Amino acid sequence: MPHTNKPRNLLIYGASGLTGEHLLDRVLNEPTVQRVLAPTRRPLSAHPHLHNPRGNLLEILPQLEGPVDAAFCCLGSPITQDSNETAFVTIDRDLVIACAQRARDLGARHFLVVSSLGADPHSRVFYSRVKGEMEEALKAQDWPQLTIARPSVLLGERSQQRLLEQVASPMARLLLGKWRAISVCALARALWRLALEEGRGVRIVESDELRRLGR
Repeated sequence: MPHTNKPRNLLIYGASGLTGEHLLDRVLNEPTVQRVLAPTRRPLSAHPHLHNPRGNLLEILPQLEGPVDAAFCCLGSPITQDSNETAFVTIDRDLVIACAQRARDLGARHFLVVSSLGADPHSRVFYSRVKGEMEEALKAQDWPQLTIARPSVLLGERSQQRLLEQVASPMARLLLGKWRAISVCALARALWRLALEEGRGVRIVESDELRRLGR
């Protein structure tokens, strides 16, 4: 059984997104959490333990202030018919890498990132290849503790339905193992449980284990 710790100062990137919203709500209700730093473009609902700097994330990264014990990255851009590959790489790879480095600069020892099922830097699938490149870059940052979550298709209400999830959701509900869809509520619960686990090095958590942890 892994030991647990209780990080008191958290940083959440992507707190206004589908997964980030559920995660933020969960950690703000944890009695041991003293401060949550959540930079976003649009304002979040006020909370005594929430610090919500607003603006373009890349521009405000240098202004973020610690301390930070653990950081979560729930950033992700939609893949739609009109998606721009350059923009996708900028957000889902380059921005995630920059956010991780800033979290490390602020003292975080544990970084938890939401990647994707099938992430592989050598994949012929553009989406999976970019996610894999992002993972490899984070590993190269030599984190004391790095947790990579690889969920399958996410189930939850979005203002803008993602093309991949729109096509895959009905079938993914019926699949088994790591291929089966996972709800964003379960993913958020799993991320928090993983944040409480003490460890060293890199841990990759596939979707079936995320579902188990999120029950």
